[in-house]
Formats: sequence, structure tokens, C-alpha cells
Amino acid sequence: MAELLLRRESAVATIVFSNLPKMNAVTYDMWCALPERIAELERDAAVRVIVITGDGDRSFIAGADISQFETLRGTADAQAEYNTAVERGYGAPMACAKPVIAKIRGICIGGGLGLAAACDIRICSDDAVFRMPAARLGLGYSTSGVRRFMNVIGAANTADIFFSARKFDAAEALRMGFVSRVCTAATLDSEVSALCAMIAGNAPLTIAAAKYSIQQALKDPAERDLAAATRLVEACFASDDHKEGRRAFMEKRTPAFVGK
Repeated sequence: MAELLLRRESAVATIVFSNLPKMNAVTYDMWCALPERIAELERDAAVRVIVITGDGDRSFIAGADISQFETLRGTADAQAEYNTAVERGYGAPMACAKPVIAKIRGICIGGGLGLAAACDIRICSDDAVFRMPAARLGLGYSTSGVRRFMNVIGAANTADIFFSARKFDAAEALRMGFVSRVCTAATLDSEVSALCAMIAGNAPLTIAAAKYSIQQALKDPAERDLAAATRLVEACFASDDHKEGRRAFMEKRTPAFVGK
């Protein structure tokens, strides 16, 4: 059964794309469910970090479920509806105030590559394989989707992977800047867990303000809401967490942030 699984461990929530017979290919229902899952976790004050990954150890996400294309993308209206669901799925990690990390092992192609690009941080195992096969399927890729890749890996690398539709490995993904870290398959879980623990121990309001500013900087100038970004920064200085951070520094102890 193709579904999104939700796992929680302390302040870290993990959304697992599970469709093992198809290497975790994403169905239409999974695309629709993703924004709901992320919104649920954003409302949960106990959650500080969200991880997106694939079920099993062979695949992160092997693109969209192509078997649905004929029925769900066969007409212009159906295509528009499907594309809207996909764009909402991509937009959810970016709109979420909390950090979203893509934990990538194995195959990461097509829609999986696009979803990883929409996350804040990407960490992969050394056996990861990446590909953007749109040109092999005759698919048009949205302007917003192309821009997401350009924001992460630049115009030249984006042109390379879209024009060639070639596979590339973890080492090249690191060189491009698509991933920030490459681990062995055996240490991927522990490396991601350590990063999540580090993030979860920091001030949530500061992280949310930084993420919002990053997202605004990636937009066209006319679309940016710098006033909102400034308000988030000011809220950090007025927060109890800022007082706690100062006290903890002076007392040489670990701060206990609550997000207020």
C-alpha cells in the first residue's frame, strides 16, 4: 500500500514515503497528503525538526508513480489538477516554519529529486543515485520547479541535469551543492539524528526567522515580504528564549528553549 508513514522520536518527526513495490514512487494521494502531514507537524509545539525519507534502504523516492499518468494526467484539466497537487507538495516543506531535512538513500529521481530540492537541508548516503528524467518522458517542468533547482545548484548545473537527463552519484551531488553531506549507508541514520538533535536544542523562533529570511531572499524582489521577516527577528529579541539564552551563556549551561 502506498502511503505516508509518520514516526516521532522526541522532538524529531519523520515523514516516510512508503511504496516499496515501486521504490517509493509517489502517488497522487501521497502528494495530496504531504502538505497536511507537514501542517500537522508545524502545529505541534513538541516537534522541532521534520525529516523526509523513503521506506526501506533501496530508494528515497523513485519519482512520481508513472502508472497513474494515463488516468490522472491524460487530459489538460487532469494534468492541471495533478500539477497543482505536486506543487503544493513541493511548497509544503518550504512554507513550513520548522527545518525540513531530506534523508536520502538509494534512488532519488524525478519527483523525489524535486521534493529533496524543496527541503532546507539534504544529506545522502554514498550509494545514492540521482536523476532528473523529465526530458526522457517528454514532461514540461514548471518554472517554479526549475527555479528551485537553480536556487540550490545554480543555472549551469540545473541545465546539465535537465538537458542530459543523466544519472549522477553522491559525490557529484556534493560537488554541485545539492547535498550538504555524504555519509556511508551505515552511518546515515546516526549522522542525520545528530544534526536533528543539534537543531532541536536551539531556539525555535531564531530558526523560524532565519528560515523565513532565506525563503524571502530566494524570491523575486517584488514578491518578498521583508517587513514580515523583520517582525520575526524582532520577536526573537523580545522572547523569553532570548532571555534564557543570555542567562545560560552567563551561567555556562545548556539553554532550555521553549519557543516563546
